[in-house]
This record gives sequence, C-alpha cells and structure tokens, in this order.
Amino acid sequence: MTTRVACVDVGSTDTKLAVVDVGTGDLVSTAVHPTTVGTDVLDGVDALLGACGPVQEVYCCSSAGGGLRLAVIGYEALVSADAAHRVALSAGARVVHVAAGPLSVAQLGAVRAARPDVVLLVGGTDGGDGEVILHNARRLAAARWRVPVVVAGNGDVTGEIVVLLRQRRLPVVAAGNVLPRIGVTEPGAARAAIRDLFIRHVIGGKRLSRGPRFARLVSAATPDAVLTGVGVLAARLGGDLLVVDVGGATTDVYSALQPRETAPDAVAGVLWHTRTVEGDLGVRWNVPGIVAAAQRERVGVGDGALGLAAAAVTVAVRRHTRAGRDLRHVVSVVASGGVFRHAEPAAAAAAIAPTLHDHAGGWALPRAPRVAVDTAYVLAAAGLLAGEHPQVAARLCDQLG
Repeated sequence: MTTRVACVDVGSTDTKLAVVDVGTGDLVSTAVHPTTVGTDVLDGVDALLGACGPVQEVYCCSSAGGGLRLAVIGYEALVSADAAHRVALSAGARVVHVAAGPLSVAQLGAVRAARPDVVLLVGGTDGGDGEVILHNARRLAAARWRVPVVVAGNGDVTGEIVVLLRQRRLPVVAAGNVLPRIGVTEPGAARAAIRDLFIRHVIGGKRLSRGPRFARLVSAATPDAVLTGVGVLAARLGGDLLVVDVGGATTDVYSALQPRETAPDAVAGVLWHTRTVEGDLGVRWNVPGIVAAAQRERVGVGDGALGLAAAAVTVAVRRHTRAGRDLRHVVSVVASGGVFRHAEPAAAAAAIAPTLHDHAGGWALPRAPRVAVDTAYVLAAAGLLAGEHPQVAARLCDQLG
C-alpha cells in the first residue's frame, strides 16, 4: 500500500514541496510556490498540498519571517559567544547579539535593539557563581519585555530564575546548564528548548498566519532540518561534505566532517557537523550586502543572480573556514537554493567553481570534490523524515550521493 507524505519547506521567498512514498522511499513529486507572506503563508502551503494529490501526513519546516534570531546574555564574553554558537548551531537560530557580565540598563537596551526572537540566559558553572545570572534575570524581569527566555546556566539558581520570570509573565523554559563545568559545553538541552520555543511562540509571534494551524504544522526551523539532512547524507557518503545554501535573505554553509586522529578530539570541542549563517548575503533581500562583502574580500561579482550567488558562496565559505573548519578532505559539495535549482547544471557548477579554486581565501582546498545540486529539495525533506523514517531519509539522500 502506498503511503505518501508531504515535506514542506516554507522559505522567505519560496515554499517548496516534496512528496515521498515512505513505503518505498521514492520521491514521488516536487513543486514550488511563492511564499505568501503578503496574505497568509498557509495560502501557498495549501495551494501546493491541494495540487499534489492525497497524502497521509505533512511534515513542515520554516524559515519565513527571517528565521530565528537568538540573543545570548552570559557571564564572560568569549565563553558566552562560544556557547551561543554551539546552541544556535542545530536549533535553526542565528546569533544576533552577545552580552556578558552584569547588564546595565544601556546594555539591556542593546540586546532589545537586536530584536531577538529568543534570549538565551546563561552564566556560571553548576555550584559556581550565581549572582551574575540572577542579576541579569532581574533586569529581564523588570524590563516589561515579553521575549521568550531559555535559562541554561548555573543549575543551583535556575529554579529561582524561572519563578521570577514567570511572575512577570515572560515565556520561559529551563534547560540544563550549557557550561556545567569549566571547559565542558553541553548544548543539547538548550537547543531542544529553543526548538520548542520556536514552534510554540516564535512561529505564531511572527504573524505569518491567522490562527494556530501553521504553528502546529511546523516541526522544525529550516536550518535545523537541513543540518539533519546533511548529517544523513554525510553518513551515506562516508566522507567530508560541504553544503552551500543560497537563499533570498541569507547564505548558509554546512560542513559535516569525519573525526580524524590528527584533529582535536570531540571532548576538546570539535563540532563535526556545523553550520554558519551569513545574514548579509542574500540574492534577493541582501544584494547590497553581497556587493559590500565581496568588495571587502576582493571577490569579483559576476552578472545576474548566479554571479551574485557565486560571490556570496565564496565569501560565506571563507567565513565558515575562518571559524576553524578544515575542508581539505571534502569529497562532495552540494549547492542548494532556488538560484541553483533554476539554473542549467553546467551554469550552476560554474558558479560553484570559483569557491573550490579560491586560493586567496587562506584555507586548504579540497582536491577534486564531486559537485551536485539539490534540485529536488532532498536535504530538507530528509531532515524532516530522519527521526521517524531514517531509512527513507537515507534513500532520499542517495539521489545526491
């Protein structure tokens, strides 16, 4: 019996649909519709679902409305920024502000000006200093600001902070300490809490749709789903993988690396699967950002959308590698995003080529990676299905492998 499910990715520009037979693992059909942010995002979703035929279930991720903006308030600047990056990594978030130490009124104003969707409140190891995180919690409680808060600091004072914030009617979720001991980072619980807040508060708070149906439909932020799909594909390939996703508002870079004896071990902090989001590089909403960044990096910008995409990818991958990523062993590069999907294969490959020969970037280049284009929205769909249908997700990824 055929069991068809729909995987929907609601992006800032387009809404993409992939219909999958989870009995066989076959990709049945794909379709795209402009995201209907001017009316109700469900208008575009329903148009796609109405045209694809009967499906038994719908899986949905979203980055419409600009994705998830995360601010972190912590104890010490470098440690807080690193914790924020690790938590944001697979929670589908982009870090828009980092504050550290006891907040002044002006510093809280700077956090607020960054317009975060969620505040991550951290600070202190378990059993260590609790005064700074308590001070910052009191600042938030007194601010008459209703942004959701994830508390992931010193466990000895977490309960007190949650009570304080709830008394002021702030949406708050408690999570395990991201820095339970000196030199140890445990971001998993905070990531899960941020995902929960994203679904329950942020999706609805962006007013992309009337009523609660869209918030109930969405199960993940799109970058979170894609990172999961990247992990599935990397496991199938058995080698290092680089994925570049050029969108209308951002350019995201994902890398999945294989642990090696010559690299620091995972306990020392290596993130084998990671992502960076470049909020100033988008081929529709952030064209001036691409041009300005390319000028700073001395990267040429070619004609048309592919020329912009090529420059965006080169700049984004340079930034990604500067975060400490060693891409010399990459065996496969996947390009995603509408600008590549709508291009001729040869043109899409030509747009990626400058990045793979970017000797001016200061990073060790891979030798001869295979280049593919995710024309069928496979990575997001694989990520959405990986939890309940891991074999189907792997079968989907084989189309790129």
